[in-house]
Amino acid sequence: MNEEILKKLENEPKTGFKTAVNIIIIVGLLVWSFLGIQPSESNINGWGIVGNIFSGIFSPDWSLFNLTEQGIPFLLIETLAIGLLGTLMGAILAIPFSFLQASNIVPKWIAYITRLFLILVRTIPTLVYGLIFIRVVGPGAFAGILTMAMTSIGMLAKLFTEAILDINKDILESLSALGMTTFEKIRFGILPQLSAMFLSTIIYRFDINIRDATILGLVGAGGIGAPLIFAINGYKWKQVGAILIGLMVLVLTIEYFSSKFRSKLVKGY
Repeated sequence: MNEEILKKLENEPKTGFKTAVNIIIIVGLLVWSFLGIQPSESNINGWGIVGNIFSGIFSPDWSLFNLTEQGIPFLLIETLAIGLLGTLMGAILAIPFSFLQASNIVPKWIAYITRLFLILVRTIPTLVYGLIFIRVVGPGAFAGILTMAMTSIGMLAKLFTEAILDINKDILESLSALGMTTFEKIRFGILPQLSAMFLSTIIYRFDINIRDATILGLVGAGGIGAPLIFAINGYKWKQVGAILIGLMVLVLTIEYFSSKFRSKLVKGY
């Protein structure tokens, strides 16, 4: 028995050299990356600012929790609306792109062109989209919504396409034998298999967009990010603490409920 095992091990392909080369390449890239970093001198005041932020969290300005348009509840709702509307708009646009990118649904040349377009969409960072739409439609929540939609399209279409490529092909072949069109195959054979996965992916993207919507406020695209950066620049640490507390409550609440909902969709409990 041991001899058979040894023979099988001897017949296995030798991968030691290839593994060693890969490790050397990875280590070399890490060393090269660290050498390219120019360390800056330690800023003593920086640690003091960190301490002030934490002190602001433990002694926040509770007067900001009011029902005016400058209050934290209104700004959090605006941030939530930017993330939600941007996610829904992006999901609606991503669904047709995902089918056009699936080579088992459309001809390969169409899938290739669509994939190339979506790669170009994903290469542009969120803040760059934010700056572009601020110039197009002006500062405010609408620029944030358009930014969230554009950044959502690339990711959602990619994940949707991966789910489409993994569907049961026997169902599609049966529908093709019945003479159904491509639209009918999508309607009756694909969407019933993918609806739960699609919803779970959209909720996951919504979690990401809530955090991105906060960052967009720093460049004037609406939400709670702008008051946060103004408070930091003005050294109003109690206001910073109040805003951060509101953000933490919002993010943790959304994370809790979205995780529960995704578990029910994907796992059934």
